[in-house]
Amino acid sequence: MPDGIRSERRLCEEVHLNLAYRWFCRLDLADRVPNHSTFSKNRHGRFRDSDLLRHLFETVVASCIAEGLASGQRLAADASIIQADANRQNSTPKSDWHPASIDPEEAPRAVREYLETLDDAAFGAASPVEPKFTSHSDPASQWTGARGGPAYFAYSTNYLIDTDNGVILDVEATRSIRQAEVGSVRTMIDRVNDTFGLTPERLIADTAYGTGAMLDWLDQRRGIAPHIPVVDKSGRSDGTFERADFAYDAERDVYTCPGGRELKQSRRAFTKPREKKPDEDGMLRYRASKADCDACDLKARCCPKEPSRKILRSIFEPSRDRARAIARTADYAISCKLRKKVEMLFAHLKRILRLSRLRLRGPNGARDEFHLGATAQNLRKLAKLLPVPEVAR
Repeated sequence: MPDGIRSERRLCEEVHLNLAYRWFCRLDLADRVPNHSTFSKNRHGRFRDSDLLRHLFETVVASCIAEGLASGQRLAADASIIQADANRQNSTPKSDWHPASIDPEEAPRAVREYLETLDDAAFGAASPVEPKFTSHSDPASQWTGARGGPAYFAYSTNYLIDTDNGVILDVEATRSIRQAEVGSVRTMIDRVNDTFGLTPERLIADTAYGTGAMLDWLDQRRGIAPHIPVVDKSGRSDGTFERADFAYDAERDVYTCPGGRELKQSRRAFTKPREKKPDEDGMLRYRASKADCDACDLKARCCPKEPSRKILRSIFEPSRDRARAIARTADYAISCKLRKKVEMLFAHLKRILRLSRLRLRGPNGARDEFHLGATAQNLRKLAKLLPVPEVAR
């Protein structure tokens, strides 16, 4: 709000006394100032139902694109945690929270919104893992200790920016968990394409977005080069051979160990070839023969505590290899520097615009505040980068 006004009651008092506010609101000196509850009802009713703030945000983005401030070729994505308007004292463990016992007609607005988003991929259905605590006043917020300090309830604001000038192309509110944040990037990329017709050449992000499924979605389904570090847990610290020491033959679908022996998914010869199915984590298992491992001089450096060596390969490994190849290019080094632009926007949002803690509750409240913050940042970008028109004398 203007001039540090933090409540609707105070805003109505200022409109009553300040002629500039009366002029802006088109109120005559004798006109009555609306009651403060009118603002709340419109904000929670007509404005939210019409998706006004989303329309305002997209209008500003369209202006940035029209002025040439965003090309849509190099995009960067990241998420930042914003504290919710909820506290630990007004919460209960998840085991004591029963959504089925809540009467939607008598529940507060934030609780009703929580019940409506139980199947939403960004909120209730984001993860099967139950949080430690659930807030009574804002149950959709996430109990998190991601910053390493005391835990608190929070939401995540997710940005998709154009790295040319740091214009925010899309913003999405989610719970503060990795699955929801990664899923929001897919939503924003598709929405930017549908709304503005932008097809990016690359996406820049940190390791949190480097899962096999995400890399495959970008590379294979959307044709976007993933400038993202790959999440790889195949490294070993005990001195034995890592998966990188085994050569993979794509045509024969076998691995070759440093000793020259082959690791296959199956060693039995079936009359009718069987379909090779991955496990629940999307991993395929390749095994060496026990006889080969027993006779190998490198067994002590390969599998000293196991009868034979096993290798896991993701079904998304081709896309992971594509991301690894990109990471060795000069363009990737440039992308690592460009990624800081989205982090700078979050710092600006919290320190300059003072959005370090939400004032509204519920998924819709978080979405409204995040849209307003992103809109303000894009407007500042327009005012800063566009040339000042000359005034005719």
